[in-house]
Amino acid sequence: MKFTLYLTSVISLMLALLPHALWVVGWLLSKCCHFRLPYPPFGWTALGLVLLCWGLMAYGHFVGCWQQRVNHVAYSTAQLPAAFDGYKIVHISDLHLHTFISHPQHLQRIVDSINAQRPNLICFTGDLVSYSSHEGSTLAPILQQLHATDGIVSVLGNHDFFIYGNRSQAERDQEFAQLISFQQDTLGWQLLRNSHLTLSRGQQSITLVGIDNSNGSGQGFSTINRGDLPQAMQGTQGFRILLSHDPSFWQAEVVDKAPIALTLSGHTHAAQVRFFGWSPASLMFRQSAGLYRLGSQALYVTAGIGCTVPFRINCPSEITVIELKK
Repeated sequence: MKFTLYLTSVISLMLALLPHALWVVGWLLSKCCHFRLPYPPFGWTALGLVLLCWGLMAYGHFVGCWQQRVNHVAYSTAQLPAAFDGYKIVHISDLHLHTFISHPQHLQRIVDSINAQRPNLICFTGDLVSYSSHEGSTLAPILQQLHATDGIVSVLGNHDFFIYGNRSQAERDQEFAQLISFQQDTLGWQLLRNSHLTLSRGQQSITLVGIDNSNGSGQGFSTINRGDLPQAMQGTQGFRILLSHDPSFWQAEVVDKAPIALTLSGHTHAAQVRFFGWSPASLMFRQSAGLYRLGSQALYVTAGIGCTVPFRINCPSEITVIELKK
């Protein structure tokens, strides 16, 4: 919460200073180019920009935060075992449950939308909470309604390790243990911590490989590296799907290096902002949102569901339905 308040304060200060900054730029131009600067046009333009920015933020906070989109993706590959042709995975990420503590009805709508897809499997790719393991205490009855034929598989994101805020290591360890218990015992999710899960249909199978959060060098921002892909893949064979919170891990450690057909990630939130289809997240991540392919390997990055800053602008919460096709 402190981070959110800090970021909101910074944005507010920037907007407040914008009219003065524009006038200073105009004044400097007038001195360099030897013309008289009429203040009113610059002042009204600056005021209009400030009002536009505040209007967008207000819309993003009161409306955009609660919009949702169900995105259907058909993933086709010759590697898929025939028994899993038509297998339906709902991919969700970045719930950041503090978003819904005061608005549980919106989380209920998301859960209802997920269940309406009648998935064979639900894959959650990390960041269940933002700051505290207790964020989900009042929301557990809603999350317990999630249902899929083969259950819910999850991994841990950077926020799930409680690396943000002023805490002692003992406090971090306690929060972490409570979060693990919440996922496994309270919610009944299958948490993959550098491990795997094999799903079978008759004599054929696919394997879900899950790693703790890890960065890829040269992308995004440094958080925490706890992933161990070789350990997670040990003993696996055949068609593999990797759950990795940070999408930068895919190009750094998976493409042309590991026999994984499909990787599912979140983390970027698509910056919670899109302008004409473009997201600022693309400035930090080579794969920031949507489906990507390199050779025979693919990555899907979801824009997530919850919020780390209290607004979404033209970037609704995303529920992704991935249908596997032979």
